[in-house]
Amino acid sequence: MSEENVLELSNIWKRIGKKMIIKNVAFSVGKGQVVGLLGPNGAGKTTLIRVIVALMQLDQGNIMINGESLTKNYKEAIQHVGAIVENPEFYNYMTGYDNLMQYARMAKKEISAAQIQKVVKAVHLEEHINQKVKAYSLGMRQRLGVAQALLHQPALLVLDEPMNGLDPKGMREFREMILGLRDEGIGVLISSHQLSDIELIADRLVIIQKGEVTHRVSMDEIHHGQGQSVVIETTDNHKALELLQRAGFEQVQEEKCHLIITSATDERAKIAQVIVNGDIGLLEMTMKQNSLEDVFLEWTEEGGL
Repeated sequence: MSEENVLELSNIWKRIGKKMIIKNVAFSVGKGQVVGLLGPNGAGKTTLIRVIVALMQLDQGNIMINGESLTKNYKEAIQHVGAIVENPEFYNYMTGYDNLMQYARMAKKEISAAQIQKVVKAVHLEEHINQKVKAYSLGMRQRLGVAQALLHQPALLVLDEPMNGLDPKGMREFREMILGLRDEGIGVLISSHQLSDIELIADRLVIIQKGEVTHRVSMDEIHHGQGQSVVIETTDNHKALELLQRAGFEQVQEEKCHLIITSATDERAKIAQVIVNGDIGLLEMTMKQNSLEDVFLEWTEEGGL
């Protein structure tokens, strides 16, 4: 296992009943790295996360967490993981601080008052930590859940749909919190349907369909490679489409009164030359930076989450 990785999955298989849910999955999460786990409904994301945090036993493969094998050294490996797999549960009649104290008392390792204060600050709950949890908003409860998951100072934080139901303010606060944890060197694996939020916090993406990894890609590659398109309008789009395809542009789509040309590099000069040399008027040309949602819908067969 690389010293820079806090999680490495190798050849992971998981069957439920007669159906193989996870098929030969392999990827890693580095220290201080946020990895987004994406896929359509039923792709196997939650099953995979439950396997990673040992809520389900894998059938084949190996999971290394901070240098320890989850299958061979369960206790040593799992101590490096903090997770929210379902909605966090708390004692509503107690304050946020008292909930964390209760969890600290149950922890296998000693957790100091200073460590509790540190995680409270990390999740931006200083102003509300002494309020009763029953008065917390959903966003505050989620942040308290992350604080609970961080108390034992894990190297890896695993989150399954942590932004569901949050309002825009709550989402922004949650994003800022995750970026702060990343800056502290914690590796984060996060599954979410909120693609716009994942786009703002993820360093890398792992996309799975029908239990298999179909793409492993960095956000830089999304933004500077697959996610770049040129949108043009001409006096004869049909003829322009034919000329562009002859010139080697394979990804050209006609959409209403525009042509959309997708390319790994900026090809605006070449596109303009093809149009002008074909004696076609070029009325408009703009560069479009595709969003993660655009790329995700293009890559996934089901075309949705």
